[in-house]
Amino acid sequence: MQNPEPHVCCALPVNLYKQPQENKFLMIRHFRIPFLTGLFLLLWAVSGFTASPKMIAPMEVSRFPSLESAIRIKGPLHFCGEFVPIHLPEVRERLEKELLLMLWDRAQIILWLKRTGRYFPYIESVLAEASMPSDLKYIAVIESALKPHAGSNKGARGVWQFIPSTGRNYGLTIDRYVDERRNFHLATKAATHYLRELNGMFNSWTLACAAYNMGEQGLQKQIEKQDVKDYYHLHLPQETQRYILRAIAAKLILSEPTRYGFDLKRGDYYPPQKFDRIRLKAKCSTPITLVAKSAGTYYKIIKDLNPQLLNDVIPKGDHTLFLPEGSARKFSKQYLPLIAKYRASFKGNTYKVKPGDTLTAIARKNNVPLWRLLKTNNLTHRSTIRPGQKLIIMK
Repeated sequence: MQNPEPHVCCALPVNLYKQPQENKFLMIRHFRIPFLTGLFLLLWAVSGFTASPKMIAPMEVSRFPSLESAIRIKGPLHFCGEFVPIHLPEVRERLEKELLLMLWDRAQIILWLKRTGRYFPYIESVLAEASMPSDLKYIAVIESALKPHAGSNKGARGVWQFIPSTGRNYGLTIDRYVDERRNFHLATKAATHYLRELNGMFNSWTLACAAYNMGEQGLQKQIEKQDVKDYYHLHLPQETQRYILRAIAAKLILSEPTRYGFDLKRGDYYPPQKFDRIRLKAKCSTPITLVAKSAGTYYKIIKDLNPQLLNDVIPKGDHTLFLPEGSARKFSKQYLPLIAKYRASFKGNTYKVKPGDTLTAIARKNNVPLWRLLKTNNLTHRSTIRPGQKLIIMK
């Protein structure tokens, strides 16, 4: 029998010889991959920055005045054409406070300025058409920072922060499907109407703005109690005492931004929205997707132009809709064929309400979920149904 030891002895030198070569290869490979990767990234970064220098604008050094100099206000000062008595120490102190608080948040003011390009032109045109002071546009700034989706814990919504009752009083539709307070253009018309009526009540735009904040009845009560008709000499709730001074501070900054160190170029301002306005008479609930297809655009565009639409459908009834600019003609041609096709595919049965019926019982009787019955017929759990009324049942 052959002794296996020579094989072991011979194998040992071979393994000892190969191992260092493999280690050497592994060391070279482990070094080469990170090195080449890093070299590639470096070359890519350098070539990327040098190949397209126009993509990155050069940074500018900030230059803005000290806060101390910013609040050194020289008179005379007016708001809505009415004299602001900054010669009174208490009034000047309140105005300086509001200026300092605003100027401390420079990023917020930059956003205000940029949004003025989108919203101020329309507000100014509506105010000019109604022969009202242009300064009233600053009320929208302090109410919502010019954000259409702004809301408050008191239920106010939109750029002009209408509460539901006041919005309805001035022609805005507010229900579970549509909230026109959120539509900037519709709400601006309503706010103009409201402010004009308030000015008629108090014979002062300053008092009209104060009433816009605290309510006309509350302001009238304070005027009668204190026997004073001058806003600056009235003792009012803290929020209302700050209200006009905040509007004046916004006016000072936004009407002369360079004085306060804001140097926005023309292209920095957000452009106004461009759209076609149409009147839609919906005979039944209409999906927003269908409206978008009729206009040759996207669902998102229709929702962005119509923030008053709260759901995926436009309820039955008359509605003002905003479409992308230039698409109204296309919409008028394509809407009727598409809505006809949609209705044809709308396989629903009609149910005639009987005495003693309830929505829950009708849903159970027809084997459909209650939520679907309500949504299909634009109803809520609190809706009242009457004998003879026809409901659509969607299986």
